[in-house]
Amino acid sequence: MPRQGLKRRTDGITVAERSGTGTSGGTGNNSGWWRTFNDKFVVEERYMEPVARKGLYRTAAVLMVIGMLLFGAALAVVLQSGSGPTTIDEASRTWLLTLRSEPLTGVMIFLAVVFGPIGLPIIVLVVNVVWGFMAKHAWRPIVLAAAMLTGVLISQIILQIVRRSRPPVDLMLFGPDSTFSFPSGHVLGACDFLLVTTFLVFSRRENHRAAVAGFVAAGVGVVLAALSRLYLGYHWLSDAVASVALSLLILGAVIALDTWRTARIPGERITGELSRADAPGD
Repeated sequence: MPRQGLKRRTDGITVAERSGTGTSGGTGNNSGWWRTFNDKFVVEERYMEPVARKGLYRTAAVLMVIGMLLFGAALAVVLQSGSGPTTIDEASRTWLLTLRSEPLTGVMIFLAVVFGPIGLPIIVLVVNVVWGFMAKHAWRPIVLAAAMLTGVLISQIILQIVRRSRPPVDLMLFGPDSTFSFPSGHVLGACDFLLVTTFLVFSRRENHRAAVAGFVAAGVGVVLAALSRLYLGYHWLSDAVASVALSLLILGAVIALDTWRTARIPGERITGELSRADAPGD
């Protein structure tokens, strides 16, 4: 066999194998198609120093531990109260009732619609489609979509297990809602979208000030989403706290998964075709 042919074989899978030719049966064709798509559009890898990668794993672990402890504390308080409001829940509701006004109610309704079951999925869909077309890799849009779906599934499972009642219907300002209250799906969705998107965007940049500003903005969005649900009378404070805790847990899992899948230290092999274009010379 000529040297050129040997080189192509040792560099990896040949073009014929990538396209599925030279294999027998439909399975080989499907495997070749998926490998080509995966290598060209899904795989995203980046080099970083070993200490930076360890720092990301450490951050992921800390966030997951904080999320689990905070959610466990919120759940314990709710169960001890018989799934009713706690003292803090009642105090926060009473305070928010004194703040109600027509202009502020309009703002809170707008936020509830944006982060609601219709507005937020549309935003996530648009962001993922645009991101998928503009980015060289599909990895981050896929992770964002998976994180959002995970949050929805987790919240629905917990809602049916805890079965906590919402605040009185006569205090709700945007129509009655008789579904269960713990945790808040609006708040969890807003947290997941804002925090996970911020990480996936700024984790690829070296501007630490921009990253801090991004997470501060995300935190403000989380607070506003939670306040809108409490102000409009649909959730207790402990519902929102539980949602933030679950979102921290999901964010930590995303950081760990993304680091494992994309972060490479000098000396490790880059496999993605488009990732090689960004990689320093070996």
